[in-house]
Amino acid sequence: MTIIAAADGSALGNPGPAGWAWYVDQDNWAAGGWDHGTNNMGELQAVLELFRATEHLPDEELKILCDSQYAINCISKWMPGWKKKGWKKADGKPVLNQDILKELDQAISGRKYTFEWVKGHAGHELNEAADGHARAAATAHQQGTAVEAGPGYTAGGSASSGSPAETEAAPAPAEETAATPEPGMDIAAAAYELEQGFLDPQIRASFAELNDFLHPGYQEVTRHGGLLDVATVRSMLESGAALPSTGAVQVLAAREVDAQMVLLAYRMKPADSPVLVVSSWWQRTERGLKLRFRQETIEQAA
Repeated sequence: MTIIAAADGSALGNPGPAGWAWYVDQDNWAAGGWDHGTNNMGELQAVLELFRATEHLPDEELKILCDSQYAINCISKWMPGWKKKGWKKADGKPVLNQDILKELDQAISGRKYTFEWVKGHAGHELNEAADGHARAAATAHQQGTAVEAGPGYTAGGSASSGSPAETEAAPAPAEETAATPEPGMDIAAAAYELEQGFLDPQIRASFAELNDFLHPGYQEVTRHGGLLDVATVRSMLESGAALPSTGAVQVLAAREVDAQMVLLAYRMKPADSPVLVVSSWWQRTERGLKLRFRQETIEQAA
């Protein structure tokens, strides 16, 4: 039997009061959260708690529905490489949310599972239910009230809830709550992780996947002076055309400009292009950070 479940996270303010939830049906779901966390933390924790809740059924396959490409790619694509590098990224910096990722690495060992991306806030029954419970958990933490933790997974015999009570009592992972010298460093790091996903060639080959990163008002000035927006990107990809290539990144700046915007600046060397200087602006929305504006400029020789 395949267990089909949606997993989702929510953060009010991102970062702010945060929640996670997984949902199979009204008799099988769980939720929890923290007083302070990010949407990405919630997305990852929801998947982790789903694995924990079904660990007494190791032979059952999990089909996990997520509206977060970040969560899917962390687990199915990026995590093995990060683990080999001692939980560091290509630039040598520590991986964000690694406390949760290390637990996920253990939880998925030996398990059969697949991920399916679903569009968020689009009427998908399981996704909407998971989102509602995650948001309710975040709201409870915001208001200082008890979180409705849910019944856990009861369909497989011995009930297992994934220890939501322990999750409620535990502080957010140290990487997210540790004091930092620069305000906004957490959210800037989250934007950097999303930029890495946006640059991933496999994601850039699919409009359905790439669109999850884009703000509805997204615009991009390309290295050759062209202008991209959501409609143009969709037309290109659905007609079989390719987006401009990407390459290795050297970060120059990553900072929270104001309450709504995060700026990334970096150098990038695609295989088929001179070195580029890129500025990328990520905007807070109810669905997390979304790419609002991006510009590529060919670096001038000194």
